[in-house]
Amino acid sequence: MESIALLIAATLNAGTVLALAGLGLLINERAGIVNLGAEGMMLVAAIAGFATAVHTGSDVLAFAAGAGAGALMAAAFGVLVIWFNTNQYASGLALSLFGAGFSAFVGIGYTQAQLSERMRFEMPVLADIPFVGPALFRQHPMVYLAIVLALGLAWFLYRSRDGLVLRAVGESPESAHALGYPVRRLRLLAVTTGGALCGVAGAYVSVVYTPLWVEGMIAGKGWIALALTTFATWRPARVLLGAYLFGGVTMLQFHLQGQGVQVASQVLTALPYLATIVVLVLISRNPTWIRVNMPASLGKPFYPGS
Repeated sequence: MESIALLIAATLNAGTVLALAGLGLLINERAGIVNLGAEGMMLVAAIAGFATAVHTGSDVLAFAAGAGAGALMAAAFGVLVIWFNTNQYASGLALSLFGAGFSAFVGIGYTQAQLSERMRFEMPVLADIPFVGPALFRQHPMVYLAIVLALGLAWFLYRSRDGLVLRAVGESPESAHALGYPVRRLRLLAVTTGGALCGVAGAYVSVVYTPLWVEGMIAGKGWIALALTTFATWRPARVLLGAYLFGGVTMLQFHLQGQGVQVASQVLTALPYLATIVVLVLISRNPTWIRVNMPASLGKPFYPGS
């Protein structure tokens, strides 16, 4: 039972990274913008957050630095694809490649750095409940914030006027523009906000999830988060559930190795990526289902003068 409780706790921890990044990308795509640069944004945010934590000892400032780095990169991407109408897919890939190289260069001096002693977080009383306490109530506050964020985003998109406008921009920017909404500015705001959430996810990796800096440490989580938005059919609650599913698969490899399961370590390491491929293949078998749920103008440029 103790082993299962630890596996659940690790699943929540790993899933939080994907949930934060996935929710950020969902905001982008609800506005009609595809950003393939999540991996690069998360890497730059990871080194920004780690460096800030090393010099200040503050998790809050580290997350702020990660959010700022992600937002800045996303804003640059947004200007290119929204105002200069560059190809969204090519620009996103360029952003990802830039982030990988830039983070590796900047992070050279931090590969041996160590963070100060980490604070342990526990919910009073609840953390002492057998099984449930270790599994659910001894997490970093960001884990619970990700859950609140998913619920808040679901309410925003489907219950608020501003959320309806954002969805309209992603479905039919021409109609939104005809009604007087500043489509380009709204899309830039969505892209920047999504980038900030990807930045928080990157900082979470280097400050909480694995408190250290190693080149390329995001290790494909940005791409998994991108696939997660399709898997979740662009709905926040499903993004959260999918993030925990993929987080569980990621942690299962370590759990199986700890239990002495005789499987090649390379196979266990590949489990999260194999799960991603399987899910996408299953989803792609029903293109009508994707088309019904996908924002109609996703990935399409908008020309206000046309």
